[in-house]
Amino acid sequence: MVVLAAVPSVSVLAVSARSASFGFVHGAFTALGIVVGDLMFIMLAIFGLALLVEAMGNFFFLVKYLGGTYLIWMGIAMWQARPTETGHIQASSIQSSFMSGLLITLGDQKAVLFYLGFLPAFLDLHAMAYHDIGIVSVVTILAVGGVKLTIAYAADRAGTFFGAKAGQKMTIAAAFIMIAAGGFVIIRA
Repeated sequence: MVVLAAVPSVSVLAVSARSASFGFVHGAFTALGIVVGDLMFIMLAIFGLALLVEAMGNFFFLVKYLGGTYLIWMGIAMWQARPTETGHIQASSIQSSFMSGLLITLGDQKAVLFYLGFLPAFLDLHAMAYHDIGIVSVVTILAVGGVKLTIAYAADRAGTFFGAKAGQKMTIAAAFIMIAAGGFVIIRA
């Protein structure tokens, strides 16, 4: 899970962009949204709701479009925002950071395949007790959350280290990445 969480992906780009542009707290809330999305998929897999997810194929199709559109909207907002002297932008909410992480995860086909297809190959989901579910959840929180928080911290430090002028350039780059990631999510939907 650690390796999969660290592999360059839309979620890694989102955490990096939010943290570099808005600060560590925003990157952390984006990571929290990703972890909550992962936990939702785990619970779906464990409690036998994989068939429900399959039956709701159009719903996830819409989630992907909404998530991609949201990423594009956030990228445009980042592009138009002005950084402070620390290089961070103040025109965002932690709720939007959380929702971006959650929507990215819920719209991610790889997450659906992993948690609803690959996870059952490693765990006997029918034989899991509540303490087993707790262990899987804690491992997910530590593995995925730990990697994403490390990425958020590194991106925040990079934004702060390079100052306001470089921060503005990083913000424009992050905005471009968010817009591109949104477009990628929509195209893959």
